[in-house]
Amino acid sequence: MIIVLFGPPGAGKGTQAKLLEKYLKIPHISTGDLLRNNVKENTLLGQEAKSYMNKGELVPDKLVTDMISLRIKDSDAKMGFILDGYPRNDVQAKTLDDMLKAQKMNIDIALYFDTSKDIVVTRLSGRRVCTKCGTNYHVKNMPPKRDMTCDNCGVALIQRDDDKEATILNRFNVYLKQSTPVLDYYTKQKKLLKIDANAEAEEVFGSLKETFSNLNISRS
Repeated sequence: MIIVLFGPPGAGKGTQAKLLEKYLKIPHISTGDLLRNNVKENTLLGQEAKSYMNKGELVPDKLVTDMISLRIKDSDAKMGFILDGYPRNDVQAKTLDDMLKAQKMNIDIALYFDTSKDIVVTRLSGRRVCTKCGTNYHVKNMPPKRDMTCDNCGVALIQRDDDKEATILNRFNVYLKQSTPVLDYYTKQKKLLKIDANAEAEEVFGSLKETFSNLNISRS
């Protein structure tokens, strides 16, 4: 089974991807992590990607696709995988389909985490981070033991600029504009499945399990 994940910043894709990875027993492949790992391990693709990143340029689609193509050939992905962070537009969606077809694979479900603007703002604007160890907190959902101080190293927590409301709203609107063609692409293929992601993580995961059960999707 191959699943692609979509949703605006703050939709909870990362949390649900980890839960689905354990539940379905297939790997979660985050293109962001994949890119960072290739750079860290100094692979040929990582070296090429780094040359763009060092110049402040976007990594070309082909490089990301090549990384995905190699990753899904690993033994743990034989029974399927959960792809997160790609495709981001309809051109990438078509490229992904062609790449999978060449390996005799195809996407089963395009899972969209439908989240309201207000919920996204609440979730992201409440995040706080330690500048020393990088630990993330949330003023409501996961507060530190002492007010605005990291539990690990005692350093004051900060709110990142991209977690401020104006920036969040801009990111949300940009995402909706960019994602619409991709959602249309999978809707036409009758593969798009929307999940209400406004609830707490446990409730959302419960809905996912129920949905997979109704679709007769079994765990590997």
